[in-house]
Amino acid sequence: MSKLTIITDRAMELAGQAGAGLRHAGSSLRHAGHGAEQWIKTGAALGAARAGAKAAGKVARRNPVAVAAAAAVVGAGVLAYMLYRKRREQRQYAPLEGQSRRIDSRRENGTASATRARPARARSRVAPPA
Repeated sequence: MSKLTIITDRAMELAGQAGAGLRHAGSSLRHAGHGAEQWIKTGAALGAARAGAKAAGKVARRNPVAVAAAAAVVGAGVLAYMLYRKRREQRQYAPLEGQSRRIDSRRENGTASATRARPARARSRVAPPA
């Protein structure tokens, strides 16, 4: 486990214990600290984020070339993804290319002559007897 995960796990454990203590406290404390459990969890999360930022700062100070290389790789990845999205969008709205062919309708016996449309039936306009 890394130090960041150990610190985060410990902070969340302490926040859970403090929250459990507040839940089991007397009613006066419960009404006084309505959002106290949430504030404790928020404080623990902020503490863990601060510790993580310190650790990242130390790594950046000790290995500046590695950080610059990582930033360049991330930048190249973002640029490649943007180009991919742009090309995909252009392909989506581009006109279709290729050759078009006419497809003749065929009868069931396989001949290529077009079928004639049947004339529509005449509807009677007389109402049926009641």
